[in-house]
Amino acid sequence: MMTIDEQVKIIRRGIVDLVSEEDLRKKLARDKPLNIKVGFDPTAPDLHLGHTVVIHKMRQFQELGHNVTFLIGDFTGRIGDPSGKSKTRPPLTEEEVKANAETYKEQVFKILDPEKTTVGFNSEWGDRLTPAEFLRLMSCCTVARMMERDDFAKRYRENSPIAIHEFMYPLLQAYDSVMLHTDVEMGGTDQIFNLLMGRTLQGHYGMESQCALTMPLLVGLDGERKMSKSYGNYIGVMESPSDQFGKAMSISDDLMWNWYELISVKSLEEIADMKARVAAGSLHPKLVKEELAMEIVARYHGEEAA
Repeated sequence: MMTIDEQVKIIRRGIVDLVSEEDLRKKLARDKPLNIKVGFDPTAPDLHLGHTVVIHKMRQFQELGHNVTFLIGDFTGRIGDPSGKSKTRPPLTEEEVKANAETYKEQVFKILDPEKTTVGFNSEWGDRLTPAEFLRLMSCCTVARMMERDDFAKRYRENSPIAIHEFMYPLLQAYDSVMLHTDVEMGGTDQIFNLLMGRTLQGHYGMESQCALTMPLLVGLDGERKMSKSYGNYIGVMESPSDQFGKAMSISDDLMWNWYELISVKSLEEIADMKARVAAGSLHPKLVKEELAMEIVARYHGEEAA
C-alpha cells in the first residue's frame, strides 16, 4: 500500500483544482477504497484525446486501488449540459442517448480496466424522482447561486434565453453524487461549478461532502486552442494508426511535454529525465515525440500497429 503522501502526489499530477486536499487526505486516512465518479454526457459519442485526460486520471485511481464509476448521464443528457453554451441545447431523445452510450463504452475501455470499472446510468434513479423530490432538489439552491455560473451570467447579460430546466442540470449531476456516495468527483475545468454543487447537495442530504478535482483542457494540434472537433485540431480515439501517429508528430516540441504529463503513462520522473536530456542536447526531441506518438497508437490499436 502506498502512503497518503505518495497517493496525493500521483493524484495531483496534471490537475488544476482540488477542493480540498485536506478533505482528500482525511478520506485516504481511513484506508478504505474511495468512490470515484466521473459523469459523461452522451451527446458526442466520438472521443478525442482531449476527452481522455480525465479518463487517464480515472485509471490512476484504479491503480491506486479505488472504486471508479463511469457514469453515463442518460437522464441528464436529455437536458443537455449548459456548460460553456451560449444558448439552450435541444434535448436528446432516449434512443440517441442509448446509442451514444454504447459507443462510449467501447472507447473508454481502451484506457480503463473493465474489470475494475462500474458503468452506471443515472436514469436508474433519475427516472424515479417524484415531483416532491424534484422540489426538494430545487430548494437546495438559490437563483443567485445559479447565476454565479459564468455561462448563465454571460447569457443573462446578453439577454440570451435561459430555460428553467437548464438550472436543473447541475442539481441533477450533484444528485448523482448523493446516490453514489461519491468521495471524489472529477471533470474538466469547465465543470467546477457542477462539481462544487455536488459538495453542497451532499451536505443538504446529511452526507460527507465529496472532493472536487478538475483536469485541464488539452491543447490541440494547433498549439493554441483546446482540442475540439469544431476547431479541427484533434486526434480521435478511433482514428487510424497512421493518422494518429502523423498528427501526434505534427505538434510542437513545447506542447509535447504537456501531452506527456496529461495523457502518457510515463512517470513524472521519466518525463523530467527526458526533458533534461533534450535540454542538454543528448536526446533529440524528434525521438521523444516518436515515443509519445507510438504510445498513443499502441493504446488504441495495439503494439503491433504502433
